[in-house]
Amino acid sequence: MTLTTALASSLRDLLAATPSNALPITYQQAANALGLSPPRTIQRIAQALEQLMREDAAAGKPFIATLVVSRSGKGLPAAGFFELAAELGRFTDTPSQQEAFYYSEREQAINEWCRS
Repeated sequence: MTLTTALASSLRDLLAATPSNALPITYQQAANALGLSPPRTIQRIAQALEQLMREDAAAGKPFIATLVVSRSGKGLPAAGFFELAAELGRFTDTPSQQEAFYYSEREQAINEWCRS
């Protein structure tokens, strides 16, 4: 098991165990909750989220990665989320549709993955 795979698994467990009323969390909150220390903590979280997106796309499941957002911006994931969603065939990379896609996908992810 690679470090990214292990981190992705831990991140999936963290997100599934987080109460839905506490979601979404930021990349930094995810890093802190998983005990990551610098350097490259946010980059490692982003790589783990990308792996989770690939796993979810392959399984036909909603993206659990929607439960982690950028601290900057409008409470949305970073641009890489939308780029990978488009690459995986789940999103037509149209900036005007990002929010609608994100909120729909996030609601489905909470219903699919979260226990509370």
